[in-house]
This record gives sequence, C-alpha cells and structure tokens, in this order.
Amino acid sequence: MDWITDFLADWYLVTKSLHVISVIAWMAGMFYLPRLYVYHVEQVEPGSATDRMFQTMERRLLRAIINPAMVATWTFGLALVFTPGVVDWSFTWPWVKAGAVLAMSWFHGWLSARRREFAKGTNTRSGRTYRMMNEVPTVLMIIIVFSVITRF
Repeated sequence: MDWITDFLADWYLVTKSLHVISVIAWMAGMFYLPRLYVYHVEQVEPGSATDRMFQTMERRLLRAIINPAMVATWTFGLALVFTPGVVDWSFTWPWVKAGAVLAMSWFHGWLSARRREFAKGTNTRSGRTYRMMNEVPTVLMIIIVFSVITRF
C-alpha cells in the first residue's frame, strides 16, 4: 500500500489541478441546467419542436458535461482525501465541505429527475421553482470554497 500513498503524494498537484478543473465544469453545468428549465417551462409549448430542442440541450448538457464532471470531481476529490497530509478530519472544515458536496450531489440527482420529467412530459414545477433552485449550487459553492480556503 505504500506505493499508493507515494503515487498520490507524487501526483498531488496534478490531482488537485484536475479536481479544480472538474469542479469548474460541474459547477458551470449546475448553474446552467436549472436556468434552461426556467426557459423551458415559461417559454416552450410541450410537444413542440422547441420542446424537443430544449430536451436535447438539457440531455446533452447533463450527459456530456455535468455527469462526467461530477464523476471526475468525486474521483480526484477522493484521491486528494487519501493523499497523506491533505485532510485532517479532526478539523471542522472537511466535514462541512463533505456535507456540502453530498448536498451538491443530491441536487445533481434532483436536476436529473427533473430532466426525466420533461422528457416524459410530466413536469409540474413552475419557472419560479426552478429560479429558486438555481440558487442552491451557488450557496453550496460558497460553503465549499470558504470551508476549504479558511479551514474553519
């Protein structure tokens, strides 16, 4: 097992860089998808060509960007957690960050479920709901960044 910790330590800066890149891609999608849902609900007639176009955009954003970015974020994040000396679980900040990342992952799942509803034509949520939910990733991002940078 020493070779794993040696590998993680040697590749720490690369892993950290890939983690940050993945987070940026994940967050970009998490900010954009709920906004697409707002326009989809408020501006598009169900069953129309525009409805199909929005569904295509939403599906591609989720499958080609958001899902892979989340997997990469988790993969590189866990690699950082297991890198010796990076995380001290006796402090509060890693627990706060972990909780916020779990909440972000829940929100990702919530967005995925809403996309499936649009695809089935069963969405019942309003543009207002999606506008409010659009704030969730911003709040979680603030919590995550402050917990990592300030290390409270």
